[in-house]
Amino acid sequence: MTKHIIETVTFRLKDGVKPADFAKSATAMNAYVSGCTGFIARRLSYNADGLWIEHIEWQDMDAAKAAAAGIGAPEGNRPFLSAIDGPTVTMTHTELEVSVN
Repeated sequence: MTKHIIETVTFRLKDGVKPADFAKSATAMNAYVSGCTGFIARRLSYNADGLWIEHIEWQDMDAAKAAAAGIGAPEGNRPFLSAIDGPTVTMTHTELEVSVN
């Protein structure tokens, strides 16, 4: 059985971007993410120091890679992507071992 993949992305926002405005653009991206084949769940959070953490659960690595490859195409994703300070982005993919809902 193939284990689900957890995509973890950490990043900071560009100077001047307000968290509330960014959260609206993140919500607008839900249509893209949830429409991708293999999507299971998405969570986005941030701490007091301005570090954002996004967790997306995918059915498998192929689904995660396909979603990442197409993320820049939809115009509705651009406000979200353009608010992120690119050099601060880190992305990892790990196999889900334990999950409780």
